[in-house]
Amino acid sequence: MAQYKYTAISKSGEKVNGVIDAFNELDAAGRIRQNCDVILKLAEATEEKPGLLNMDIGGNKLNAKAFTVMCSQFAIILRAGVPLARAVHLIAAKTTDKPLKKLLTKVAEDVESGRSLSASFEDHGAKLLPTTFIETLRAGEQSGAIDRSFETMQAHFDKQVKTKAKVKSAMAYPLFVIFIAVVVVAVVMTVVVPRLTPMFMDFGGEIPFMMRSLIVVSEFFQKYILVIVAVIAAIIIGIKLYGNTEAGRINLAKLQLKLPILGNIAELTAASEFANSMAALMNAGLPIPKALAITAKTMSNYYLSTENGKLSGELEAGQTLGKSMREQGIMPDILVDMVGVGEETGELAQTLETVALFYDAELEEATKAALAKLEPAMLIFIAIFAGYIVIAIYTGMFSMYSHM
Repeated sequence: MAQYKYTAISKSGEKVNGVIDAFNELDAAGRIRQNCDVILKLAEATEEKPGLLNMDIGGNKLNAKAFTVMCSQFAIILRAGVPLARAVHLIAAKTTDKPLKKLLTKVAEDVESGRSLSASFEDHGAKLLPTTFIETLRAGEQSGAIDRSFETMQAHFDKQVKTKAKVKSAMAYPLFVIFIAVVVVAVVMTVVVPRLTPMFMDFGGEIPFMMRSLIVVSEFFQKYILVIVAVIAAIIIGIKLYGNTEAGRINLAKLQLKLPILGNIAELTAASEFANSMAALMNAGLPIPKALAITAKTMSNYYLSTENGKLSGELEAGQTLGKSMREQGIMPDILVDMVGVGEETGELAQTLETVALFYDAELEEATKAALAKLEPAMLIFIAIFAGYIVIAIYTGMFSMYSHM
């Protein structure tokens, strides 16, 4: 529901101002006319932006773990026979995640007023909730198996959360090492070497090549550090702005697929997303064209997302999914072949579940393999850099002592 501010003339002839909850402006006008003869002004009440002192900490981003727990709670409570409105109230009261709690409170009010759960979630949480969730919920309402829809979503999003957690955990160490390496390089070049430079310069003797080259690099960093930072910032901003255009998003997504090592990971991620989402949506009862359109929106690579979204029209024209994907030629061959097999056997959803498990395992192995190659490379770079600095300083010291 939304809130509407109004000014009206009551049945007693008095001018009144108020606020009313309604689904839309027409519904609000109908409710106001129950007590007032004439409506002078009616407008939706805009929510005031929270101030710095009372704004919610953590913003308005969906907590994936809390969301998965919510789906599980819905499935259990509804299976136990608890009425829908009561179930929403119970889960809203138990939820600690602020954005989710706020959303569930609004949804509970709507459901009590007779509105469908999927429509209420869509109105109040379209920007917060995944499209897959809302469409699966709507399909569950139409089939009368809403508890099964929540079970499907719980399994689907729980799998996503665990996969992302594994990737983040694997990436944590390399990113930490890179961060430390950058900090060490910056400190050595801008603090350590500049303090040693006057000592070698004042000595008057010939400075060895390695120490001299280190001094030159250090002076370059000191002189142009702001320029370097500005250039890096300009490149990042330029890429961001280019990525906000349609052509830029597509070209950057294509480039991502062509990168060595990372391109393979991006392709496996897309295949995993496709198989998992399609399987979940089809198990919830959605027809293949509808499930494909929603799946395309959930894919992280924009190029693959747009290209797969175009296939919905071909399916509605009577062509099979496997044939359309084979003609398109952008998804992995194994996925395309298995989709064709699933359509021929009439078990596409089950086949996609099997394929999803395969690509989830492949993605995990590819990530581990990439990190296995990255870690030695980082260690070698750090060893070479640290060794160069140590040798440069020692050769400078030995040269200075030999002339004393």
